[in-house]
Amino acid sequence: MLNKWKRLNFPGKFPFLASLSSLIVSKSSVSVAAKIEYEPTTCKTTAVNPNPRDPVNEILLGFRSLGFRRFIGGHYFRSIISMLNHAQVDRIIDYLRVEDAESAVDFFNLLKDEFGFRHSRGSRFLVSHVLAKERRLRELHLILKQLLQDEGSGSAPSLCEFLLDSFRDWDSNGVVLDMLALAYSKSEMVYDALFVLAMMKDLNLQSSIQTYNSLLYNLRHNDIMWDVYNEIKVSGTPQSEHTDSILTNGLCCQSRVQDAVSFLRNTEGKVFGSSVVSFNTIMSKYCKLGLADVAKSIFCLMIKYGLHPDVYSYNILIHGLCVAGSMEEALEFKDDMEKHGIGPDIVTYNILCKGFHLLGLMSGAWKVIQNMLLKGVNPNLVTYTILICGHCQTGNIDEGLKLGREMLSRGFQLSIISYSVLISCLCKSGQVDKGLELFHEMEANGLKADLITYSILIHGLCKQGEVQRAMQLYNEMCSKSISPNSFAHGAFLLGFREKGMISDARMYLDAVTMSNLTQDIVLYNIMIGSYVKFDDIEEAVRLYEQIIRHGITPTVVTFNSLIYGFCRTGRVAEARRWMDTIKSYGLEPTAITYTTLMNAYSEEGNMDTVLALLQEMEEKVIRPTHVTYTVVIKGLCKQGKLHESVQLLEDMHGKGITPDQITYNTIIQCFCKVKDMRKAFELVDEMSLHNLEPTPATYNVLLNGLCVFGDLKGADGLLISLQERNIKLTKVAYTTLIKAHCVKGDASRAGVLFREMVEKGFEISIRDYSAVINRLSKRGLITETKFFLSMMLCDGVSPDQEIGEVLLNAFHQGGDTNSVLELLGQMIKLGLLGD
Repeated sequence: MLNKWKRLNFPGKFPFLASLSSLIVSKSSVSVAAKIEYEPTTCKTTAVNPNPRDPVNEILLGFRSLGFRRFIGGHYFRSIISMLNHAQVDRIIDYLRVEDAESAVDFFNLLKDEFGFRHSRGSRFLVSHVLAKERRLRELHLILKQLLQDEGSGSAPSLCEFLLDSFRDWDSNGVVLDMLALAYSKSEMVYDALFVLAMMKDLNLQSSIQTYNSLLYNLRHNDIMWDVYNEIKVSGTPQSEHTDSILTNGLCCQSRVQDAVSFLRNTEGKVFGSSVVSFNTIMSKYCKLGLADVAKSIFCLMIKYGLHPDVYSYNILIHGLCVAGSMEEALEFKDDMEKHGIGPDIVTYNILCKGFHLLGLMSGAWKVIQNMLLKGVNPNLVTYTILICGHCQTGNIDEGLKLGREMLSRGFQLSIISYSVLISCLCKSGQVDKGLELFHEMEANGLKADLITYSILIHGLCKQGEVQRAMQLYNEMCSKSISPNSFAHGAFLLGFREKGMISDARMYLDAVTMSNLTQDIVLYNIMIGSYVKFDDIEEAVRLYEQIIRHGITPTVVTFNSLIYGFCRTGRVAEARRWMDTIKSYGLEPTAITYTTLMNAYSEEGNMDTVLALLQEMEEKVIRPTHVTYTVVIKGLCKQGKLHESVQLLEDMHGKGITPDQITYNTIIQCFCKVKDMRKAFELVDEMSLHNLEPTPATYNVLLNGLCVFGDLKGADGLLISLQERNIKLTKVAYTTLIKAHCVKGDASRAGVLFREMVEKGFEISIRDYSAVINRLSKRGLITETKFFLSMMLCDGVSPDQEIGEVLLNAFHQGGDTNSVLELLGQMIKLGLLGD
């Protein structure tokens, strides 16, 4: 039999799968040393030997005369126990197995736990049979688990041979073998488990469904799973409610979701989908694939066949809908849960909060929190972390910090993730000092900063040009044995670049690459990008050549930087040649590569090449981005090809590429320039239809177009409409209208708008007053000019020499001698004119 087992090439690809029944176990000879040195059936009659020097005899006599409990508690037992070898312990356990099974188990555990005795295979299997007979399967599993830890992977042939040789006809042998297979499976020694099952089959011993289920689960990523399942059916082993769920999960793990659905449909003798768990598994897989609609159909099918969704069913579907951005549907399913008596749990509410967070709709997240509190569900650490991340990512750092304080007041300890998110947001908003304060607070609360936290702060300091402080933090990090990564090193390179210290950045790069022997292309890419930013394309090329000499493989980012550098300096033909070089390294140009080149050609007015490159992208299945299309649209608009621009905009929507506000603003501005305001406003309405909020720049373009077109009434009407809708406007919107009303000579309306601009809190400079006064004075509107001069003085803004000279000239031409003299006096007083 052993020779036959060896032919299985164990533990390689298991031939069990080809034909499980092909394994025939035949008794083979075994050495005397491998046998248990006793005859189990005669233990009772041969246990006591006349030789008193045999410690086994003395122990057995002690058990007989004093009883097991009393004897093992005595000093004599403890003195003699150290003299026992494996064979002697095996004899004692076998004796106790027959006389008192419980004492056999206790003796085994006593030697193992108190005396550190390492039992032989024989004693372990003896006790295993005792436990198997009494169905004490939990204890049996622990003994076999320890045995397998000692024996290791690939031990199944040896252990099976030992069992067959010494325990073949024992009544509980089938249970022990089944539990051995289960122990192998749970220890992830799958092929050993399959070996034991094959032997059991040939001995006509049936494995339990628990063992089969464990194997199915471990094989869920492998086609072997089906062979095991077929063996379950052939053997007639009754399946548990988990069997189909495990098979379904396995098919989903192998991305065979449709097969999983078919499997449930074709399960013999069962109503479709006997387990809610199976449906949950399939729904989860479809949701992960982004197919929430299909998951909904599976959910409905589950109900159709009489199964009742549980809280996990709803949570899976709600999560899929949230990820897909379908928050309204997700909330409807939450309401449906409640209608069917399934209370949403904290996981449900956290999923919904996360969904609103992903969409940047924190007001929606707060409504979920309010509903949660009304239902008596308290937020947990995950809830707070989601809210903190959401507020920080939407720029509301103060609210994020407030939530952090609230967490602490409620007894929650902020996690390293929460702190890192807050610190990151503070650094991104330029509040690095506050980030450092939070960093020190984190450490004071017993949390150890990791590489990510340090890197965030180092990057924040470097971005502000505080390289020296960043270096101090870097040294602190290294002193704590935290090794910096590319992000930390890259932060220093970017910091030097922010300060324009390109030579220092290069020295740092050289120092890092020499001391750490790192060949990280990311750092070289940053350095090449720095040279490009400062128009030193020659040095960028030299560094690229150095990379090649050192055997470092460039990335597409490397080439994109170089291409941008050549385009930036007007050397478009050379940039085009670099794109060909990309292919020589087995790389493919990206949308960024093409967009950079297309922008350069567009600036030159070479739209034929731009369109040819766009066509080339489509032929190579390189998906253009909205930026790519915006570049093309901008070029077409410059040439007055508005119809083609609008057509390209429609093509974007047709291909599922969402234009952004810049794309629309580009076309809107062009229609305003050709005085086609109707089309411009149509495009604004189209933005809203596509859930794209117009920006202040959009409205500035429209207002300017109306003003240039001479429709001041329309411009005023638009401004009032925007104000009523509480749409945020920029200072440019007001200055555009003020300028137009000044040109028209309507100083009264200009004054009202100017005052509104001041009341809105915009910073008003002397240049703003100067622009208005200049325009009014040029039109000879002396009274209106005086009005703005008075407004300027009331606001505490003193005229400068330029305004004074404009006013003097205006008053003089208007024959207003008194105003001229008065103004001259004020200018002398302010030191704007000499005596």
